[in-house]
Amino acid sequence: MARRSKSKKSGRPSKLNIIHAQAAGIDVGSTFHVVAVPPDLSSEPVQAFQSFTGDLYRLANWLVEIGVTTVAMESTGIYWIPVFDILEAHGLEVLLVNARHVKNVPGRKTDVSDAQWLQQLHSYGLLRGSFQPTQEWAALRAYLRQRERLIEYAASHIQHMQKALMQMNVQLHHVISDITGVSGMKMMRAIVAGQHDPAELATYRDARCQASEETIREALTGHYRPEHVFELRQALELYDSYQARIDACDQEIEATLVFLQDDTISMETLPAARYKKTRKVNEPKFAVREALFGVLGVDLSQIHGFGAYTVLKLVGECGRDMSQWPTVKHFTSWLTLAPSNKISGGKVLSRKTRRSANRAAAVFRLSAVNVGRTNTALGAFYRRLASRVGKAKAVTATARKLAELFYNTLRYGMAYEDPGASSYEERYRERVLKGLRRRAKEFGYELTEMGTAEGVA
Repeated sequence: MARRSKSKKSGRPSKLNIIHAQAAGIDVGSTFHVVAVPPDLSSEPVQAFQSFTGDLYRLANWLVEIGVTTVAMESTGIYWIPVFDILEAHGLEVLLVNARHVKNVPGRKTDVSDAQWLQQLHSYGLLRGSFQPTQEWAALRAYLRQRERLIEYAASHIQHMQKALMQMNVQLHHVISDITGVSGMKMMRAIVAGQHDPAELATYRDARCQASEETIREALTGHYRPEHVFELRQALELYDSYQARIDACDQEIEATLVFLQDDTISMETLPAARYKKTRKVNEPKFAVREALFGVLGVDLSQIHGFGAYTVLKLVGECGRDMSQWPTVKHFTSWLTLAPSNKISGGKVLSRKTRRSANRAAAVFRLSAVNVGRTNTALGAFYRRLASRVGKAKAVTATARKLAELFYNTLRYGMAYEDPGASSYEERYRERVLKGLRRRAKEFGYELTEMGTAEGVA
């Protein structure tokens, strides 16, 4: 019988070293939370607390009294938010952990075992906390997310307005590009006010409207039934209500940016805008570009594909301090824009990027689609890759490049200079020729240009 090798010769430690001796684990729930602490800190190492605010303060005070310094909890729905805020306010280090990373061992699963498993993993230093911005930046993120939600709600009522118009056979949305523009809103407000004469309604046409007044008059000739006009009136009132709430969000966002401004940044160093200054649909009504420059000290809208509102959403999700991620590769991996590493038995099983609901990654992908239509080096890169591997992979690769530019500009202050599409194509051609020359040399041939030699040696 073969002898067992001793643990000393194997070179492996007999047990894991405890990194955080005063660590606690919390299993978060909707009505109560189960907390596990080391047995040497309390005679009752596992306790349950209700989710009421008073009980959360009792929980925080108990952890501080017994000497706990760091806490790990799962990101369960939105139930973790008040627990996280109260514990952090009491000076505890709180790690918000992805639930997929702390799956329990096979066997019976209870709230107590989950809390103890979290505490054990955290004490060994095996858990990584998710990115959480500071309170000021978290407030900006909350306002921006609320604004996006209100825009989605308002968009549904635009569809309700179109439905009401179609039921009256008013083909307004077929002759003007946006029924919520100047012309469309004047006409719909007149319709709900009782004006149904198409000739009179057509006089509200704005001078910039491409359709003629005669065409609009024909489109406004409809069958105005009272119930359909009532539907249009309610949809219009709800749309106006959401627009007022979006304006209120804009005021809060502007006030938050003013609070975050750096007094050492001089607005005289703000570069000229790359794009023509025109406010697009759904953008905030204040000067976003100038406000962001006062906070960041750099103008990220100089990067192709980034508008001022796009930069605002990215900064709201990622914050200003890029040192949260040690390198740009860590940042792109957090965004799930980097290839995965699924290797088994020495074989690469998959390089696909992970699926994620990261909001910043979605913004980078949308910017990649926009930059693909430009005559820039990034646009040329997108088009070349799309023709070779498809648009989906080209969007991901271009979004990664934009994320790298975003990271390097914010952290190191690197200036963005676009070499142009022609320069990129020339460099790509040189890379291809260099590879062809190397392959020809390996087979004992020499590559020459047509017209400079009679043949290939």
